[in-house]
Amino acid sequence: MSAVLRLRQGVRGLLAGLRPVDFETARSILSPAEFALFLRLRRIEQLHSLNVLRSVRAAGESDPDLLAAALLHDVGKTVAPFTFPERVLVVLVRRFAPALYMRWGQGPPHGWTRAFAISQRHPVWSAELLAEAGSNPAVVALARRHQEHFPGPPRDDLERLLLVLQAADELN
Repeated sequence: MSAVLRLRQGVRGLLAGLRPVDFETARSILSPAEFALFLRLRRIEQLHSLNVLRSVRAAGESDPDLLAAALLHDVGKTVAPFTFPERVLVVLVRRFAPALYMRWGQGPPHGWTRAFAISQRHPVWSAELLAEAGSNPAVVALARRHQEHFPGPPRDDLERLLLVLQAADELN
């Protein structure tokens, strides 16, 4: 991802408190239990999720499971929230020192490496929360795999949807 795009994301994060959250759009897509999870996200994450949803729709997608996953793929971050400076550190290390990012994320989400552990584990936590909320299996799978990268073209429709989700997430 380009430095300009990351800088734009950072500015959006700093200004998140000034932008309204479109709760009605989220409510129209999510089940009541899923919407309750959406409400647990921090404002910056709600805005990010709505931006991911807009990008998914702009790509011409309307699959209900993909739309729900766009809104809830990061809900695992509610298990162990991390601060804006921690988020910036994770993004920089992941971009410029991916081996360190992977190594530092292997431990428990405590101490100075906690943000790296949260970054790497939140997809599993998201999937667990979504399964508990009764989400469709495809929503759970998309959330669980949203940071998974695989070579080659998608082998099935779930992987095709996953690529759309990942591209939208990367843009936002």
